[in-house]
Amino acid sequence: MSSQAPAHEDAHEAHHGHSHGHQAGHGTFKSYMTGFVLSVILTAIPFWLVMADVFASPTATAIVVMALGAVQIVVHMIYFLHMNTKSEGGWTIMALIFTIIIVAIALSGSLWVMYHLNTNMMPMSPEMMKNMP
Repeated sequence: MSSQAPAHEDAHEAHHGHSHGHQAGHGTFKSYMTGFVLSVILTAIPFWLVMADVFASPTATAIVVMALGAVQIVVHMIYFLHMNTKSEGGWTIMALIFTIIIVAIALSGSLWVMYHLNTNMMPMSPEMMKNMP
């Protein structure tokens, strides 16, 4: 029996010595604080852009706000969700790519439908509204 105990312990150590890519990286206090500070900054900048009316064009403001929102999503994924190309054998990146594709399809389809509804609906000018019963 004593000859089997060391073999079992070696197998146990060998099993736990390999990570198999299933261990997610755990963040440190510094990395969480970095993510938090970046998130606050990336929230404050769009708020300031809108409230101070920095850009003359609402379209430019919307584009900058959406771009900063995309950057904030990346910050959350890196600092809070610990997503990288090495964790779980790359499956988290595959899931991320699939999610981005689905979100892009849903958003572009929604914008397309709303644009065409707005274009094809009967235009109502203020003069036409006054003549309505």
